[in-house]
Amino acid sequence: MSINCIRTLIEDANVSHPNKVAIVHEQKNITYNELFTKVNQVAYYLNELDLPKGSRIGIYSNKGIDQVIAILAILSTNYVLVPLTKLLKSEQVEYVINDCNIRCIITDKLKLESIEEINFDGDIISYETAHKEIPSFEEIFKYYNKPFSCNINGHDNAVITYSFGITGTPKGIVLSHRNLIDSARVVSQYLNLEESDVLSGLLIFNLDYGLNQIFCSLYKRATLALHRFILPGDFFNHLINDKVTVIGLMPVNITQMFDEDIHRLPSPELLSSVKTITSSGGNVTAKMVKDVQSFFPEAKIYSMHGLTEAFRSTYLDPSQINIRPESIGKAIPDVELYILNDEGKECKTREVGELIHRGGYIYKGFWNAPIETAQRFKSINILKDAINLEGDLTDELVIATGDYVYKDEEGYFYFVSRRDDMIKTRGFRVSPFEVESVVSKNLPSIEQCAVFSIDNEEIEEEIVLVYSARSEIAPKEITFELKKHLASYMIPSKIIYRKSLPLIPSDKNKINKEELKKELLENN
Repeated sequence: MSINCIRTLIEDANVSHPNKVAIVHEQKNITYNELFTKVNQVAYYLNELDLPKGSRIGIYSNKGIDQVIAILAILSTNYVLVPLTKLLKSEQVEYVINDCNIRCIITDKLKLESIEEINFDGDIISYETAHKEIPSFEEIFKYYNKPFSCNINGHDNAVITYSFGITGTPKGIVLSHRNLIDSARVVSQYLNLEESDVLSGLLIFNLDYGLNQIFCSLYKRATLALHRFILPGDFFNHLINDKVTVIGLMPVNITQMFDEDIHRLPSPELLSSVKTITSSGGNVTAKMVKDVQSFFPEAKIYSMHGLTEAFRSTYLDPSQINIRPESIGKAIPDVELYILNDEGKECKTREVGELIHRGGYIYKGFWNAPIETAQRFKSINILKDAINLEGDLTDELVIATGDYVYKDEEGYFYFVSRRDDMIKTRGFRVSPFEVESVVSKNLPSIEQCAVFSIDNEEIEEEIVLVYSARSEIAPKEITFELKKHLASYMIPSKIIYRKSLPLIPSDKNKINKEELKKELLENN
């Protein structure tokens, strides 16, 4: 058995902490020994399906203890886990099934109907007993009691995750067992996680940030308290009742937390058990930091920046969160970061260029997508002008992230834009993110905004700002404020008010700019 796999953590936790509570969900909990037993039972059944090594198994269900058991059971076999968020529609699930040839799906009663709509011809397993012809975890737990053993190789494929945006064809990124264990090690290290911690399992388990909550809990023999965000009051009750000490969030969750009358939220004293809060997946604004600190004054806030092609690149030390909240921080342990300009030269201080990730946590590549893999996974030779490549050792792979960033005088990184998001206007490159950040900082009455471009033959592209607020603001007032902080070529020529902005259905963190653009063009 490789030491570089999650299975090793499951086995070791069963030996060292068999009676420790591993997972809590609502009124139920399960110890490490019970978790180990149930994972073995499901893994034994999966092996009896006798699928070829490396076969893909999907999980398409709501959050719960059984979902975690399913994840760990697949990772205890020679099969590959494909998490399918419950937010996906039937046609999106069908796309993933066909793209990576899923041979088995583990689900719940609520999602069985969706799977039946797509005429899936592989094996189906349900958590609850639903139909006589569909096996269930209830039956597996009752009848499968034989000893189970496995031998996992750390370099083997473990997980394929898919991220659905609004444009382009989604591609799966392949993670090895070694990737999973490395990510648990490094996060546990820089967050100073302890055995006594209770981690909030708020994030969905379709991407690495959410899955990492499970693996960090196992790595430290801590407790994972599952929760599904519905209302702020329920979320705060979860933190209090489950005695949560570590919360993993996305920026949209921070907004949701305080989207209620402040007088209805609990006092900071009731939340004093929370010692660590992390955020990834978007920009953390100064307002978000202020809101969090007002209710969690003793908690350390870690703002982090991850990649599709590698687990994580940077984190901002909590001591800097009030000094430079816009920064994505510095490289995490075992990672080197470089910024290259269009000529391949290392950028000077505050010069914007592409972020290059070297070192640990790099994933294996995109599934069945050699072109996309070649675009991101590059020979270290691209750093030939930045580092000394003695001995012509150029087989090492680095990630050309497609993220445009810059570094300040003290070595802190700042995200500017994605390569594909950059607007070209009047001979200049403009980052929508930069304009949106200025709006967020200086126009507090604007709740949400989206900056994008439409074609304009005279100036290449025309900048558009669409915003939501409690009431419409005069465009001249917005323009007047933006001119204080932005160059003239960065000022939007169109400013449009909407009561609310559409979100991407499968990613509630992102505004659906394509829908806004389409609506604008149709109206014109």
